[in-house]
Amino acid sequence: MERPQNIKPIQSVRSWYEREANTVRIVVIFHLVGLIGLYFSATRPYFMHLVPFHLWLMMLLVLINHDEPDTKFLGFVSIVVSIGWLVEYFGVHTGNLFGDYAYGNTLGFSIFKIPILMGINWFVLTYAAGVSMHKLKIKSMLLRVLSGATLLVILDFLIEPVAMRLDYWHWDGNEVPLQNYLCWFITAAALLLVFELFKFKKQSMVAPSILICQFIFFAALQ
Repeated sequence: MERPQNIKPIQSVRSWYEREANTVRIVVIFHLVGLIGLYFSATRPYFMHLVPFHLWLMMLLVLINHDEPDTKFLGFVSIVVSIGWLVEYFGVHTGNLFGDYAYGNTLGFSIFKIPILMGINWFVLTYAAGVSMHKLKIKSMLLRVLSGATLLVILDFLIEPVAMRLDYWHWDGNEVPLQNYLCWFITAAALLLVFELFKFKKQSMVAPSILICQFIFFAALQ
């Protein structure tokens, strides 16, 4: 009997899961090492220089562990990275979205005062939250979008004090305005809606593992 074409050989499936498990270990190790390096004042300046490389690595790990990427997935990546960067651009240059803030030097190369990594960061967080909501078996798309956006706002609440201390960005008056969290929710919800509408195959535990590590990372650095 001929095997259906859309069924992967058992060995191939096992190999994919092994690769995914190894990548999750890499994610955990890099977050742990970064946490230790940034926690102590003696090593903090050196590890701050490594932050952009860490974020690029997380992006790469997400991409290479997305099984069978197609045009829908690549379209989603392009749109979310672009929207994420543009939202930050208008946020910084108008002050009408998140509030009055400016980026420091830690996040690396910038275009028009906006680190290009901010678009990458929005993609990783959106993908991670989106996949996590599917892994939790939430059936309602609206509930997945709202729950994922709420989760990312909680994460931002943990990020903000650490971000200012590590020169990611700085707020006018050193106070985070309430509108920042409101805009984070709206932006996250919009990007998660894009995630849902593109209907590519939702899988990979790598991105959710990044999200979990991010929560632990920023909570430990408070």
